Amino acid sequence: MSLEELRKKIDSIDERLVELINDRAQVVVEVGKLKQADSAPIYVPHREKAVLDKIADMNKGPLQDKTLMAIWRELMSGSFALERPLLIGYLGPKGSFSHNAAILKFGQSVDYEALTDIRGIFEEVSKGHCDFGIVPIENSAGGGIRESLDAFVETNAMICAEANMAIHHNLMANCAMSEIRCIYSQPEVFAQCRNWLASTFKGTEIVSVASSSKAAQMAMSELGSAAIASTIAAEIYGLNILCQNIEDVSNNVTRFLIISKEDSKPSGDDKTVVLFSTAHKTGALVDVLNVFQQYGINMTNIGSRPNKKREWEYYFFVDFLGHREDDSVKKALAEAKQHCLQLSVLGSFPRSASIL
Repeated sequence: MSLEELRKKIDSIDERLVELINDRAQVVVEVGKLKQADSAPIYVPHREKAVLDKIADMNKGPLQDKTLMAIWRELMSGSFALERPLLIGYLGPKGSFSHNAAILKFGQSVDYEALTDIRGIFEEVSKGHCDFGIVPIENSAGGGIRESLDAFVETNAMICAEANMAIHHNLMANCAMSEIRCIYSQPEVFAQCRNWLASTFKGTEIVSVASSSKAAQMAMSELGSAAIASTIAAEIYGLNILCQNIEDVSNNVTRFLIISKEDSKPSGDDKTVVLFSTAHKTGALVDVLNVFQQYGINMTNIGSRPNKKREWEYYFFVDFLGHREDDSVKKALAEAKQHCLQLSVLGSFPRSASIL
């Protein structure tokens, strides 16, 4: 076939695709009516996982699975808008890594609210002002995000989903590197670029701010200032990228949690996060962890934060495979509580192995 004939064939397929996509949307409208009548949630994480898994199973190429998943995420984003517009809270301003992760997760058709700090995201979700919030919880190079862990201790938000996003850091400014006197970014970002900064900017002032996009805002307005942020932030705030991919670890991934007022139904491939504290005595933590081992529960992560009210006492965060409605998990949690001063389930949700 000639180039012109192939293009005509593409045009014909596009026409059919548009018709089929809108046929799908008409069904979504009917689904939305039923959900509203039953006061059912619009975004259902276990259903999202089922749809995306099915698309991947049906895919025979040549397009990659991640390409089709991106298309279907946008279709689902448009579906949310047809059923009821969703408001997603994220750590702003625009151009932050959280903003980018939110768009990749929820698409372009929902509404977003930029919040000034992570605690504010939890509060807006808890009060019902935002339907969902997206918060960073850990980085493969820098470890746990303290502000998010503390907010889980102090609020009643639940985890309903997770998302992993590759992170690349970039130095940006509107001056030459030799003129930079101050660099702004998040504390976690500095930790992920520690070696590069130490070898490139000895003696330069390093200033921590609430988000990488806030850093870009400040660098835009201050002569001799730079920021470490995303390429999107450079575009939004009119900064020149001086050095790309300055993170110390090339496969740098941040895990984000989606928070809401309730967690997710079982999907068949789930994670659960629990928060607990133990008495300050020898072997207390081991007693709790042994319970999970006895019930064959695979722990995927453990972290801790100090109790701000009692010295030398800690809150522990444990991620494990399984849903809180599973029989083995129910039994394990009931037994583990006997060894804890307090134990609460922060949420069960579909496990995500993909990277946005």
